[in-house]
Amino acid sequence: MEALLVLVIVAALLALGYAAFNFIGIKKMDEGTARMSEIAQAIRVGANAFITYEYKIIAVVVVIISVVFAVIFTVQYGSFSWEPSVCFIIGVLMSAAAGWVGMKIATYSNVRVSNTARLTKNIGATLKVALKGGSVMGLCVGGFALLGLFLVYIIFGYGLGLIRYELLIEGQHVFTQCLSCYALGCSIVAMFNRVGGGIYTKAADMGADLVGKTEAHIPEDDPRNPATIADNVGDNVGDVAGLGSDLLESFVGAIASSVILAISLALHAAVDAQAFIPYDILQKMMYFPLVFAALGLIASILGVAFVLFKKGSDNPHRDLNISTWSAAAITIIGGFIATQMMFSGMNYDLMGVGFSIGWISPWVAASLGVLSGVVIGGIAEYYTSYDYKPTQMISEASKEGPALTITQGLAVGMKSCMYPLIILGITTYVSYAVSGMFGIAMAAVGMLSFVSATVSVDTYGPISDNAGGIAEMAELEPEVRQITDKLDSVGNTTAAIGKGFAIGSASLAALSLMVSFLYAFQPIEAELNLNFTDPKILAGALVGGALPFLFSGMLIEAVAKAARKMVEEVRRQFKEIPGILEGKAKPDYKTCIEISSQGAIKEMKMPAIMAIVFPLASGFLFGPYFVGGLLIGATLSAIMLAIFTGNAGGAWDNAKKYIESGAIKGQKKGSPAHDAAVVGDTVGDPLKDTVGPSLDILIKIMSTVSLVAAVLFSKYNLLDFIMEMFNK
Repeated sequence: MEALLVLVIVAALLALGYAAFNFIGIKKMDEGTARMSEIAQAIRVGANAFITYEYKIIAVVVVIISVVFAVIFTVQYGSFSWEPSVCFIIGVLMSAAAGWVGMKIATYSNVRVSNTARLTKNIGATLKVALKGGSVMGLCVGGFALLGLFLVYIIFGYGLGLIRYELLIEGQHVFTQCLSCYALGCSIVAMFNRVGGGIYTKAADMGADLVGKTEAHIPEDDPRNPATIADNVGDNVGDVAGLGSDLLESFVGAIASSVILAISLALHAAVDAQAFIPYDILQKMMYFPLVFAALGLIASILGVAFVLFKKGSDNPHRDLNISTWSAAAITIIGGFIATQMMFSGMNYDLMGVGFSIGWISPWVAASLGVLSGVVIGGIAEYYTSYDYKPTQMISEASKEGPALTITQGLAVGMKSCMYPLIILGITTYVSYAVSGMFGIAMAAVGMLSFVSATVSVDTYGPISDNAGGIAEMAELEPEVRQITDKLDSVGNTTAAIGKGFAIGSASLAALSLMVSFLYAFQPIEAELNLNFTDPKILAGALVGGALPFLFSGMLIEAVAKAARKMVEEVRRQFKEIPGILEGKAKPDYKTCIEISSQGAIKEMKMPAIMAIVFPLASGFLFGPYFVGGLLIGATLSAIMLAIFTGNAGGAWDNAKKYIESGAIKGQKKGSPAHDAAVVGDTVGDPLKDTVGPSLDILIKIMSTVSLVAAVLFSKYNLLDFIMEMFNK
């Protein structure tokens, strides 16, 4: 079975190699005019400065958490246990590397996209440059994620012998905790990148829009607007670095939860001779998620390469869909072959592990995850693309003013929650019916198996947005901006699709992590049960349901605080710098970059740390049953809130672009309807780019932290101690 790890490392190296090839190809391209190069350099310097400082803060947090974990596991096992802490650091390094490389390529690609549009005036050629840049981020997400998992398996699983069957059956959870800590390391970076980057980009974006577009009535990304460079920097640190580490964390979390769940199922079955799971079956269940993910990564390479090497077209949406859906189809086909090779012809009755329809069961569950991800993405597209009625209705409502713009957008976001939840419910039920709890985890793996293709397409969006900003600031021909705006509009839709994948897979992964949590703290002989008549569980669920709203409110408030300072600075410069609006004086871009950086760094710490500390404090105060309820309440609440905020924000953004495209008679840029749509877009900015993407990370961090400390919660908690003293 160890030979199967060769496929994992080959897929990882192929992805990283192709990413390096595309990175070098982008760097060789011409940046364009001197003015374009100057603007791109300013964006690059700002992005580098922010992410460098952010990573220094992450390093401090990582050291503290690593020491705490070493203490926790040493107490649990009675001897010095350093392995999970090292795996945690590996996860941090993999996620940080992906975010860093993605941010770097975005700051190199943006100006090359502008220059390609300037030279060719061809949308197909321009799309290829943007997608090539995005593919570096996408391929690094899959490549670094699997590289880290390979290292954990080779070094800790086999090198240190932690994956031995006798250790697992005896309840030695060191290997599963290594996997949990690796996933948590990825989550920590994702949380800081998404929260910090989200606050940064939306503070700059809102400041630029509120003063530049609605008060001064100058175009978006106009070089006279002091916040434009900060806005473009934010696209790279939030929508690229944050996006990459976010989806990498989702990818790793799904795989880790399925492997941990397989081990937990075997551990509990071991106490019943009739349900005993042989080691070869357990091994295959532990390897299957990695194999399926590796096939998905290879499929993503093929999907991206097909679009990059085919003849360009004038339909970017169709080309991007080809990349994503072809990767999904290849994954399903390759997964079927791998499943047959691994599970068919086995003598053991597979019903013992919940495979109700034989060897094909895990493939059905994983394929259902692939298909449900595609459907959820399609639903997100329907509610956010201006090609469809929901977004068009927001544009029409804008003719009546900003109040109706916001009201209609809220309605669209709320209504958009129902259908994705129905799809997730069906996926959860059918996956469980065919493969038990392992099937639910495999559905999450399936949904994210071709994550490199979805991230490549998603990252292309902010690169195109940056390219449009550079075209505007460099005062290139209007035709160039028309091309980049078309690409950016499609990018808003692909971003909504990517966020749908992220929250859908997060809900499934969080559910499987939750079940693993139950296995970890309840006695092996006990029936797994979270009974809501238990007041501790009910209280936990109520608190958990409110937690995502508290978390979201903190993020929105953080964006508002930073945006307020940005608005004041832009107004000050318009007032105090003579000739700035006439184009005779150069704005002070650096001060605006500093305001966004300082605001993001200051405000991101509390929400990010809260996601780690809250489940730990709850467990040590009120015990594991309270935490179980907490996880259920938070997961259910966060799923709906994330879908609502992501789709409402995306719809507001594209409603503005629908008006800018001239689709509504008598309305254009600068009209009252456009001003109202700008207000709606500004309201939606922190929802779709800060709150929504951060919520899926929140529930997975909480689930993973709870799983790591589950055993300690059951032994050491204040509530049980008080009750015991009271009874005495």
